[in-house]
Amino acid sequence: MRIHKISVLLLLAPLLLTLTACDKVKSLFAAKPQISYAAAGEAYAEKPDLAQVEYQYPIALTELTKVTPAYLASLNQEQLDQLYARLSAGPIPNGPFEGAVVFYKGSSGRLRVAEIVGGLKGLALEFKAKKAEIMAETLWKGKVFYRDQRVLRNRIEDLAVLRPIIGTGAIAKIDVDGKDAWLLFPAKLYCGQSLLDSRRESVIIDYAYSDELPGYREVPDFLAGRNGLKIRDEIRMVRPGLYLGRAYMDHVFLLNFVLYNKSLAALGEADFLAGKVKEDCWPGTQPRITTAAK
Repeated sequence: MRIHKISVLLLLAPLLLTLTACDKVKSLFAAKPQISYAAAGEAYAEKPDLAQVEYQYPIALTELTKVTPAYLASLNQEQLDQLYARLSAGPIPNGPFEGAVVFYKGSSGRLRVAEIVGGLKGLALEFKAKKAEIMAETLWKGKVFYRDQRVLRNRIEDLAVLRPIIGTGAIAKIDVDGKDAWLLFPAKLYCGQSLLDSRRESVIIDYAYSDELPGYREVPDFLAGRNGLKIRDEIRMVRPGLYLGRAYMDHVFLLNFVLYNKSLAALGEADFLAGKVKEDCWPGTQPRITTAAK
């Protein structure tokens, strides 16, 4: 029996070596963060107080270094809310970030925004939200932060869908990992109050007055602004190079998103664990609680 097992392992060895070279497979064996979450029900009255969650379930910095985009995508909305509330804004990012959208649907299977509003208005908002969802999944590949200018632009890698409405005019672009990324939908960057957790500030990505920014194109940039879907994002840092974001449409929560920059993640871990990462935004009156790993 033992010889048979060894033979099988030898036969599978080339396959195992190939699989372990793949980042996706490696992530399956990565250490899962030991982060606790408070119990919560569906009704608003059954949600825990976020200040109490932070007091009862502090997160070790060493556990935050284990958080990956895949881990964030695996969480339910209540867990994402509780995790976000225990984060701080960190530094305002700079440079290109890969992006991924994490959509949340309510218990009925409909988008949360439609459940909250209800009725015909809810259906109308759900239609708008679905348009935003399709646009995000098809076009959006991340964001580029210009920290010094306090400006952000969104990365669009496929202009085929937008080209009929934006025309043939020149659009600014950058190279990201050998791929062209066009820059559209500008926004202003600043520190401001979180719509989920007002105990400390978040980095706000505000599209309301994007028409005042250089390079603004009426079409399609107006879609995200005050004359369109009225999008407002906010982000907080999980660890260097990794941010968790929340997008709102006309002040109604729409979706979560994740921003990741692998280079920044590799460079900033030591300072993060030593507590030397700069906070650009107001840290709040309740100290953020972190604890050493057990």
